[in-house]
Amino acid sequence: MAPVSDSSKLIADNRRARHDYHLLDRVEAGLQLTGTEVKSLRASGAQLGQAYAEIRDGEAWLVGASIAEYAQGNVRNHRPERDRKLLLHRREIDSLAGKVGEKGLTLVPTRLYFKDGRVKVELALARGKERIDKRRDLAERDARRQMERALKSRR
Repeated sequence: MAPVSDSSKLIADNRRARHDYHLLDRVEAGLQLTGTEVKSLRASGAQLGQAYAEIRDGEAWLVGASIAEYAQGNVRNHRPERDRKLLLHRREIDSLAGKVGEKGLTLVPTRLYFKDGRVKVELALARGKERIDKRRDLAERDARRQMERALKSRR
């Protein structure tokens, strides 16, 4: 995962995506938001756990992302679970639609962050992991931790 640059501020990270999917290709997209959503995001009120992106009628949409209601909002406050339009170039949407059309691929948001004052979402083209792959990843991570501990204790 690429680190967030100095001009960026991380809002939410989807760690579950790295556990459940093989992340193949990444693309950055803007989000079409209302004012209360942006204010809520500045207070870090977002969750990407169950979110995914889909292509509908030639447009990209972020589905299932939860942005908490703005506490100081009024009756025109946003709905937390609404679908949000992703801002991408036409050729990017067409390319992603073609790749998602392949068997077993999906678009998963991995990070939500501010970049130069604008909200961006990092989408990853992903293929679902099987249970054995998840177990293998956990075993590799545990082995790596044990090796690091052993090296640290020898110093």
